[in-house]
Amino acid sequence: MKVLILAGGVGTRLSEETEIKPKPMIEIGGKPILWHIIKIYSKFGYNEFVILLGYKGYIIKEYFANYFLHQSDVTIDLQNNDMQIHNNTAEPWKITLLDTGLETMTGGRIKKAKAFIENETFLLTYGDGIADIDINKLVEFHRQHGKLITMTIVQPEGRFGTVDVDKSGIVNSFIEKPKGDGAWINGGFFVCEPRTLDYILSDDTVFEKTPLENISKEGQLYSYKHKGFWKCMDTLRDKVLLNNMWEKGNPPWKVWK
Repeated sequence: MKVLILAGGVGTRLSEETEIKPKPMIEIGGKPILWHIIKIYSKFGYNEFVILLGYKGYIIKEYFANYFLHQSDVTIDLQNNDMQIHNNTAEPWKITLLDTGLETMTGGRIKKAKAFIENETFLLTYGDGIADIDINKLVEFHRQHGKLITMTIVQPEGRFGTVDVDKSGIVNSFIEKPKGDGAWINGGFFVCEPRTLDYILSDDTVFEKTPLENISKEGQLYSYKHKGFWKCMDTLRDKVLLNNMWEKGNPPWKVWK
């Protein structure tokens, strides 16, 4: 089962960094968030990836083309044009880097991967979200209900802390950034049947709009509630928070050893 990763957006709310690199290449703990996402899937045995490129996609291509150079110590013999790699830790990944166009919308990017899906069930996620989700349980849930798509839904934390105040004005308790107002949102981490592509009509189709709306109307969209850790790196503040978690050790999304 292949994993499609949407990695073509511009990421305007992280313009401090996305002017020079695509959003999935912004680093957490010295590694691109894209690397963290791949590690999550690989932990559960999913090692074939189709990365859907767009904005500055060549940077992602160069990263994986020179993966050993980024991960290992090397000796470079310039005279003989030879490079020796030390401390090599091979990953069991097969990665297809697919240029889907700069202006293509999410649905159009997914549709362009049709030849690589090969009429099989596929996994799909965004290139900026991480979670401590059990992918095997997600896939098992999808197979049990037998519908077209399973979409992971999450409850993001509130932006601000809340206080419980009695009638006299005394603060009884303070909750630092509780879960949101009870609403569930799209957290990515989809499981899709290949017929999903039939609902995507053109390059400018936004997957989250007409395709998912029509699939939902037909009763073919199931939700999988993930109540554990989930975070989308959408702003500079999110990046700082995730890096702080990583530096403290044992970050919640690090499900691999």
